[in-house]
Amino acid sequence: MSELPGSDGARRFEAGRYGANVSFFVIDSEPGEGPEPHSHPYGEVFVVLSGEVTFTVDGNAIEAGSRDIVVAEAETVHSFVNAGGGRLHMVNIHASGEMITRWLEES
Repeated sequence: MSELPGSDGARRFEAGRYGANVSFFVIDSEPGEGPEPHSHPYGEVFVVLSGEVTFTVDGNAIEAGSRDIVVAEAETVHSFVNAGGGRLHMVNIHASGEMITRWLEES
């Protein structure tokens, strides 16, 4: 594999395609970027490499930065946004060979 699929802001490794059972995103995002609220039927672990990020996990805001680790348990609604003035670099680990995302419906 030469390059992970995705965009400049988020590269994706879906493990089941390669006989593994842990998937991940490599995030490199601009200030203000991040996904809308969603959940997964498995846990997700966020490893912040550099930058500042605000997570919302089960309605609670969590501020994190370099070397912090944040966990969203299975079925927990979560989102994050690059809250700093520079780029955010992190790895988002999905405890599954297949990434399954359930986006929160707008009311």
